[in-house]
Amino acid sequence: MISPSSSPASITSDFLRQPQAPQRRRFAPIAGLAVFSAVFLAASGFARAQAPAPDPLIARVNGVEIHQSDLAIAEEDIGRDMPASDEAGKRDYLVNYLTDLILIAKAAEAKKIPDTPEFKARMAFARNKALMEAVLAEESKSAVTDAALHKIYEDASKQNSGQPEVHARHILFRVNDPNDKAASKAAEDKVKATIERIKKGEDFATLAKALTEDPSGKQDGGDLGYFTREQMVPEFSEVAFRLEKGQVSEPIKTQFGWHVLKVEDKRLREPPPFEKVREEIENFAARKAQVEFVTKLRADAKIERLDKPAEPKK
Repeated sequence: MISPSSSPASITSDFLRQPQAPQRRRFAPIAGLAVFSAVFLAASGFARAQAPAPDPLIARVNGVEIHQSDLAIAEEDIGRDMPASDEAGKRDYLVNYLTDLILIAKAAEAKKIPDTPEFKARMAFARNKALMEAVLAEESKSAVTDAALHKIYEDASKQNSGQPEVHARHILFRVNDPNDKAASKAAEDKVKATIERIKKGEDFATLAKALTEDPSGKQDGGDLGYFTREQMVPEFSEVAFRLEKGQVSEPIKTQFGWHVLKVEDKRLREPPPFEKVREEIENFAARKAQVEFVTKLRADAKIERLDKPAEPKK
């Protein structure tokens, strides 16, 4: 199912610090099933009827032509499973792949497999899926215009700009069981001892690398980067936004354990440059267009479920 967020504020990880990496936009991922149909058409001698020019001929298998466009479809179908990395090895692999497809398709025809109900059902599904992905690709492309992308960027910027942000570091001593009073007391004692060392002049980041029980903090000296008040648990945010730049907190207890934090900087949030987030905005716009298209089709359709009682009308 297609389920991206429809809120402009969710378009970039820079704005909302989303943990997942942005995915590269891919408008027409149809090769997996399209190659299934394409090879059968090739085996039957019809694949070249709509071939665009120029489309170099690469090989023939029992008279069936393999063109450059076929290699492109096969490469998309194989995706990351391609064993070869150099261009020559990749081409040889694709030609061999298509050769096997054509030969096996011919063998399947000889066994009358295309005439079976099971195969016809699979082909109908493959055709519908390829058509679905093709039309969704068109909807996506039409939505990704410069004007539309700048509008999404401006809307997100208005929603996210001007919010106070704090840049802080922290040192955490974990308490895995909140009901374990002995463990909580031990963690509290550790954080108090650490604060005393900081007060005596030891470097916060160096202590974080040595002491913190936050795995990422050991790598970057407890650096949390910039965050808004809502992005941290309330007990942590309350202290972070109260302190001034350069100040170190007293012990802070949260659901994760005991912390000490240092405020490195404060600022008002500014949006990232448009070009830096353009690809993420394109992905958002494309998926939003797909959702709206499918939603309209469903609204206009008569959909009946016969495997369970009808839902009562509202």
